Amino acid sequence: MTMSTRSDTGPGHADLPALLNRLSGDEKHSFAAHSTLDVLWVLYDRVLSVTPQNTGDPKRDRFLLSKGHGPMAHYAVLAAKGFFDTDLLDGWGGFDSPLGFHPDRVLVPGVEIGSGSLGHGLPLAVGTALGLRAQGYTRSRVVVLIGDAELEEGSNHEAIALAGRLGLDRLTTVVVDNMSSTHGWPGGIGERFAREGWAQHTVDGHDHDLLREALTDTRADQPLAVVARVAERGADV
Repeated sequence: MTMSTRSDTGPGHADLPALLNRLSGDEKHSFAAHSTLDVLWVLYDRVLSVTPQNTGDPKRDRFLLSKGHGPMAHYAVLAAKGFFDTDLLDGWGGFDSPLGFHPDRVLVPGVEIGSGSLGHGLPLAVGTALGLRAQGYTRSRVVVLIGDAELEEGSNHEAIALAGRLGLDRLTTVVVDNMSSTHGWPGGIGERFAREGWAQHTVDGHDHDLLREALTDTRADQPLAVVARVAERGADV
């Protein structure tokens, strides 16, 4: 397994556990936070073209966290990358804190959607990709992160079919698979996407090089799905 090293310009991957520890409380959803941490780090450190300096640029890449009930890892990575001061982490969920138990795009720099009601992120990502295409921003990527249990929401399957038919090649869906779906997926999660015309990869959700390789393997006229396998829900992390 390969992991990223410390950044020369600010906190690196090794600093993320300390940043996560600054977020405390009963609403922490620790498993959701830890299962997405490596994917989020690779996206912001090695894949996405979005920085604190270009959050208002219409040509920026977009990241949509559909698993909004577990935003701690997203907050930690955004703080590490300088989207807001790390001191804000200490007050998360407080009355006067912009960092809520569900992320709010109006309050938190770098957050693109308010989320937490599952099944909405992927349809919103399809709409965002279509909107960017209509405006001529054909190089901007839209990446959405969902969970394998969340994938059971019917709205996702309408979005998967539509994105495949329309060939939304700037759209990427990351499915963090902790084997918590109710019925499972015949042939695997990747096959569900492939049948609708998506390119797809299934990789170790903690291996940074494999994640980067999969997340950058975009294809002309095909959306991309990356299934990131992590420990089964309830296992020690």
